[in-house]
Amino acid sequence: MTQRSLFRYFKTLPEIIRLAVMTYVRFPLSLRNVEDLLHERGIAFSQETVRF
Repeated sequence: MTQRSLFRYFKTLPEIIRLAVMTYVRFPLSLRNVEDLLHERGIAFSQETVRF
C-alpha cells in the first residue's frame, strides 16, 4: 500500500513547513510572529500554511 504525502497540496517544501510548525508549537508565538521570524532567515511563506 502506498502512503500519501501529507504535504501534497502545498507548494512549500515539507522541511520548511515542519520547521514553522515546530517553532509555532515549541515557543509561545503567534502565526504572524513565526512568519516574521522565518522571513528574517530568508524563508518566505504564508501564515496560512502553518494554520492549515
